[in-house]
Amino acid sequence: MSEHTNKQFHADLETTRSLFLQMGGLVESMVKEGMEALATGDLSLVDKVREREKEVNRLEVDIDERIGLLIARNQPTAVDLRLLLSISKMLTDMERCGDEAEKIAKMARRLHESVSRYEPVVELRHMANFVTTMIHDALDAFARLDPVHAAQVVRNDKDVDKEWKGSLRHIITYMIEDPRTISHSIDLIFIARALERIGDHAKNMSERVIYMVRGDDVRHTGIKNTERMARGETIEEENGI
Repeated sequence: MSEHTNKQFHADLETTRSLFLQMGGLVESMVKEGMEALATGDLSLVDKVREREKEVNRLEVDIDERIGLLIARNQPTAVDLRLLLSISKMLTDMERCGDEAEKIAKMARRLHESVSRYEPVVELRHMANFVTTMIHDALDAFARLDPVHAAQVVRNDKDVDKEWKGSLRHIITYMIEDPRTISHSIDLIFIARALERIGDHAKNMSERVIYMVRGDDVRHTGIKNTERMARGETIEEENGI
């Protein structure tokens, strides 16, 4: 590969990275705005989320095409290939986060349009803050090539799962006590479920960051092994072998 071609390749790589980070920033905003629409009833935010979703979808297609061309034209190896493969996988998770954020916004609109003075039966803002922080931290770990930071996001998904289960119990109890709330309580369950799925996608992206930097596939290995591999340790080292 000539020096000129090599410089162009790395410039194109950097553009691809930047576009993915831009896409992630849009998705993070979508989750916040969807939850703000739920909390305040400001339904103009729902339209804003839907517009952002179109831009997220456009970026997904653009980035995907760029990755395909970069691999076909340059046949990258080692670190560069892992970067492109990781972005390709993370792209799917990020787009699905956007889909879930749009669901939240649509449910917020439905709740506020069907109930004259809608008041949430369960507080989901803490869970929402948790998952938006996970997206932010996954993007930060990706930008800084920081596998240890990524491993912390993987660990944080456990807390999101606990929040989801607690919210579900709370909402079901509320429905049993007052059957008149069943309809909008079910919508709230869908919102809580969407938040839990966003947490799962942020976890998946963080696992890809660890693979990108360390070359280790940490999926389904357990959080302790994930943290060890993120630090560059091996299980043998941990066991003293």
